[in-house]
Amino acid sequence: MEPDGDQDTDDLPLRANANQIRVRHYVLDLTVQLHNKVIAGSIALFLEPVVEATDGAGVGLRQTDMARSPCEGYMDSSEALVSGESTVNESASMSNCGTRAGPIPETSPLSVGTSLESTSDDGDFTLVLDCCDLDILQVEELDVTSVPSMSNLLEEVRDRHPRDRSAAMLQRLVSMPSAHWRRQHQLFSECSGAPGNPEAGPVEFHTDRWSLRVKKRGITSPVNFPRGLRVSYETRPAGRSIRWTQDQDKRVCVYTAGSPINNRALFPCQEPPVAMSTWQARVRAPGECVVLMSGENVALPIKDGETGLLIWDYYVTMPMPASTFTLAVGCWLIAPPNPLRFFPYDLPLSRLSLTPTCCSHSDYPCRFNERSAWTQRVVPHRVFAPACLLQKARLGVLALLPQCLAAAHAVLGVHPFPRLDVLIVPEGFSSLGMASPHIIFLSQSVLDVAGADPAGGVADRSVLGSRLCHELAHSWFGLAIGARDWTEEWISEGFATYLEDVIWAKAQELLPVEMEEQAQLKALLRWRRLSDELQHSQEELQILRPNMEKTGEVSDCGASLVKHALNPDKTFMQVHYLKGYFLLTFLASEVGECQLIHFFRQFVMKYHGQLILSQVRANERFTSQAKFICFDPLSWLKSHKLGFNDHIKGKEIAPVIHWEKLTSDRLVLLLELLLEEEVLSSSTLRSLNTTYHLHTQDAEVRHRWCELVVKHGHSQAYQDVQHFLVHDQAMGVYLYGELMVQEKADQQALARRCLSLVQEEMDQSARRVVEEMIL
Repeated sequence: MEPDGDQDTDDLPLRANANQIRVRHYVLDLTVQLHNKVIAGSIALFLEPVVEATDGAGVGLRQTDMARSPCEGYMDSSEALVSGESTVNESASMSNCGTRAGPIPETSPLSVGTSLESTSDDGDFTLVLDCCDLDILQVEELDVTSVPSMSNLLEEVRDRHPRDRSAAMLQRLVSMPSAHWRRQHQLFSECSGAPGNPEAGPVEFHTDRWSLRVKKRGITSPVNFPRGLRVSYETRPAGRSIRWTQDQDKRVCVYTAGSPINNRALFPCQEPPVAMSTWQARVRAPGECVVLMSGENVALPIKDGETGLLIWDYYVTMPMPASTFTLAVGCWLIAPPNPLRFFPYDLPLSRLSLTPTCCSHSDYPCRFNERSAWTQRVVPHRVFAPACLLQKARLGVLALLPQCLAAAHAVLGVHPFPRLDVLIVPEGFSSLGMASPHIIFLSQSVLDVAGADPAGGVADRSVLGSRLCHELAHSWFGLAIGARDWTEEWISEGFATYLEDVIWAKAQELLPVEMEEQAQLKALLRWRRLSDELQHSQEELQILRPNMEKTGEVSDCGASLVKHALNPDKTFMQVHYLKGYFLLTFLASEVGECQLIHFFRQFVMKYHGQLILSQVRANERFTSQAKFICFDPLSWLKSHKLGFNDHIKGKEIAPVIHWEKLTSDRLVLLLELLLEEEVLSSSTLRSLNTTYHLHTQDAEVRHRWCELVVKHGHSQAYQDVQHFLVHDQAMGVYLYGELMVQEKADQQALARRCLSLVQEEMDQSARRVVEEMIL
């Protein structure tokens, strides 16, 4: 049976039959209606059936024509794919030359058209797309034979039966080598607007809770299924893939908020990570808005003469999972160039060879093959924010970003993406940051550094710098290299957490002794956080590989379940970040950090543009399945006796000692140690706040300060708690629980008051967790 999402479970079903037929390219044509909170329009899907092939050893592999290497030439595969025969050259399918080698192995060979999950009761083949919270208005087959610019391809297939001509033309279109991507995208765009093909017969469709199902009567195999479809639809205001809210200037905006259900409530798509595709999008929005998207180009808007709306066009040429598509529409402003830099960014180039590499991924215009990309330390970048935060974003993010980009390049090499936008998102954003191709979302919490230095010096920007470096690290680990099974999120988050320290230290140009001290302090804080989380979270949510030996397995058609993906508590857990970080820290202690970083570079060179599982045998010197399974980060830390008595001399407040220069991380550690005290007087808490200006520090420090205020009932600072819960929603979820557990009427009233102030703009997962605490 097909995996499904039961109302009583927290697993997310991936219903798309991506092992039988795959979307190679999406073309979106959307209009953003801010007044009624709807995005309306259409999406064209260009499909290709998956055929069975074998590698040199006779192992079954599923692949589309996308998987062949360009060194094979521009072969005409349409004849065989239309007739149902495989044209894959067995000896060439695993080639390492050119810009593409072999496909990614799946779990079992495919028998085209025989999977029960994708066959209707009458024997017709059904295309299954992941979809929910959408109103599907129409599904139609595209008549690309009527597109004038496709005339050359039409002449090539003129001798075919009329019903086969469209399929053959589109097979040639999706098979174009990457050197012709501009022409290919132009044809995709024109074909997406082709009229429907009524002569080919009606396309039937229906939706259920998690999917859109499309079929044509009499079509029993994906090989004969239409290659071009257009779906007309509208989103719903409460759709879970996008957030309709107000920015900090109280202006309506909408953005993809990193929902647990990904993008299936924004457009019908194939959600399994292996279903990588390219896309292009045209978005119409009111003239006062800016449209930001995960696109390779900087869109220059043009005015629609009929509607007066602005039209924004974006595209990508690197195949990516549909879950990485990102959109933001709002009245944001671009931060002007900042002549001030807190650090120089003339860091040395990466030691990697400047010779373009021989890639092992599918055929796309890869930056690793561009000589100029190897020496580009800092890619073009922009920063957007609401007007009220523009100056903070300029002095903070825009000032630090060049140095962080240069440091990331020095550590990991070629930037996988050619440009970067950074957006300061609304207060209801559920995390401190989120990385997508070409765009990073940042919480406003990382900007609040106004009171970092009472003496008037340069503010401590460690929270902002670390977060920027974490999100930049995802360009390599999480995006350029992704997990083939979403339950293995440690592959991206563990690597990014480890690398954020390395990149941030490089950006600060720390001395070796300073780097070691900073690394040890970070390790201690993370050890304390991990210890606490392991004690107070469900054990089944703490496992790095919940599917164990079945990790990566899917049904014959490609459907699967993502365990615990819909559990709201999981959204706010750090276990996968921290366990992954400590695993890599352990490896660094075994082989040395320099050797490990060198291995990361080589790993990126080999696997960029591909999806991996943790079982990948990259280098036996660095990875071992036995070590991975048995590794216990807490035991390892204790055995290494990481102690920090030199950082904190005692727990009593002693103003005569000049501790005003404590860094943010040391302040966090001080406050965490004070949280272990059973009793602290109001005078002590006042002295603490006066000495360190805690209520104006960065969000990490203020969080611990609020915890102290709540634990000891320091009512004079309840306004600090309310400010934190309203303006730092990404970090304040469990503070509601601390307010309630004290069973003090004034604190419980404070919790309910704060929730009433923010519940309309609050992230759905966060609101659900908080309401369970309070109600």
